[in-house]
Amino acid sequence: MTPPDHARTSNDAGTQADPAASSCLQVLQKRADFLAAAKARRAPVAGFLLQARQRSEAEPAEGVRVGFTCSKKLGNAVTRNRAKRRLRALAREALLPHAQDGWDYVLVGKPRATVTREYSDLLADMAQAIAKIHKPR
Repeated sequence: MTPPDHARTSNDAGTQADPAASSCLQVLQKRADFLAAAKARRAPVAGFLLQARQRSEAEPAEGVRVGFTCSKKLGNAVTRNRAKRRLRALAREALLPHAQDGWDYVLVGKPRATVTREYSDLLADMAQAIAKIHKPR
């Protein structure tokens, strides 16, 4: 039995996302979490900005939490939503395999680049950004 259409997730390439992988991602919703990530590590790449922070011992450290930000600088609502869809697909496909438990990640869309950049280039950008974020300091 297949899940209903509204329960399926897919990325820009048109392939079905692994439902188990999608359920591992928790979405950031509180402004304080976004602000905390903005003050921590940053990895700007051509297609987007990746912000990340390791959660403190006082916070629950299980799982990976991801947030997405696309401001009005990107364009109208249609453009912002397309950028967010691409960032969500990118998080499922490229961030989740390399993400570390107990970390929060925020993907910030860039004007023109997030929507117009080739998806394969965004994948390469994610690999570069993750390597920079988790590079020993």
